[in-house]
Amino acid sequence: MDVSLAFPLLVGLIAVALFFDFLNGLHDAANSIATIVSTRVLRPHYAVFWAAFFNFIAFLFFGLHVAETLGKGIINADTVTPAVVFAALTGAISWNIITWMGGIPSSSSHALIGGLVGAGVAKAGLGAIVWGGLAKTTAAIVLSPATGFFLALLLVLIVSWLFVRQTPFAVDRTFRVAQFISASLYSLGHGGNDAQKTMGIIAVLLYSQGLLGDTFYVPLWVVLTCQAALAFGTLFGGWRIVHTMGSRITRLNPMQGFCAETGGAITLFGATWLGIPVSTTHTITGAIIGVGAARRVSAVRWGVAGNIVVAWVVTLPASAAIAALTYWVTHLAG
Repeated sequence: MDVSLAFPLLVGLIAVALFFDFLNGLHDAANSIATIVSTRVLRPHYAVFWAAFFNFIAFLFFGLHVAETLGKGIINADTVTPAVVFAALTGAISWNIITWMGGIPSSSSHALIGGLVGAGVAKAGLGAIVWGGLAKTTAAIVLSPATGFFLALLLVLIVSWLFVRQTPFAVDRTFRVAQFISASLYSLGHGGNDAQKTMGIIAVLLYSQGLLGDTFYVPLWVVLTCQAALAFGTLFGGWRIVHTMGSRITRLNPMQGFCAETGGAITLFGATWLGIPVSTTHTITGAIIGVGAARRVSAVRWGVAGNIVVAWVVTLPASAAIAALTYWVTHLAG
């Protein structure tokens, strides 16, 4: 392709990708701040600044394994064209907006993956899919919330045993301070995993147009721009989803908030180092349910949790269908 002719199209697609990244931060801000807001450790407008800062600096702590998975581990890089990228982003953005308007904490990550699969299959059939990478990612739909659940549950039990002789006031005061650390760690994990997904999309787009040479890699300007877009989206918050995540699933105190955030952060750190693009929404939801269940099973509003699970299951096929339809319409119009 003549790069001089393609340049305006590439700039436009990169802008759309960064808009998705912004929406990802907007949509998933609740993942970083819901617990620290619901426990009243930080006011919402302070919490979003806190989360956004750690979202941005996450690239200093992690490699780019998730970006590589998104760039060449979901669909074959040879299948990627500007039309495929546009359709994938349209599917992901459309589903994000639908669920954000409904206050549903669905996964921006799986919306993007569904969009890639739908657009890739629409262009080249099932042969476009890298089945190993897709299998690893879909397995994480179950494993990431389950891991968050059990780690948070275990942390509640350990902390409860360690502080059994402390007064409730002393425990509350200790974990109001500790929650600043756990919220920071979770925001790092969120920024480390989620921003890399958009990095992978932009990098594979550049690679498909011959702008990265013969080797796939993520340029530094792409890293910084994607981290900034995610952080900027977090600054705008996702207040509808904050309410669902922070209080409608279960009520939290600072100790429980600390355990949920720490369990979620450990899960995200491990997934990011392994290059698995997991859902930060799934992870923190599983952790919040874990701390609620540790108190008593009835403390969890299972109806709300069930509705969230339904949204998780629907996200991949819904975003894939929108992306495939977008690709076909774009292809016919072209």
